[in-house]
Amino acid sequence: MSSGGRRRKTEERFRRILEHEYMPKAEIVPKEEVKEILKQLNAKVFQLPWIRASDPLARAIGAKPGNVIRIIRRSDTAGGEFVTYRFVVPG
Repeated sequence: MSSGGRRRKTEERFRRILEHEYMPKAEIVPKEEVKEILKQLNAKVFQLPWIRASDPLARAIGAKPGNVIRIIRRSDTAGGEFVTYRFVVPG
């Protein structure tokens, strides 16, 4: 199998991961918005919880080390949705 065939299968697998009913919605936060979020949280970017770049969720959305990911989970106790942020680190 060529590397192009493997790459397509890997991309398809990650796309399916994102479509799973229990997988929370995730997106890469734009740099300008990261500054505002950190100001609201009174935190530095490295103080956010970390997620490795090799994590299936990070790989599925194309996150690279240094990015910040917004994860939106459904939560009955939090009133519908719970938003959290993760700092992408190498690994």
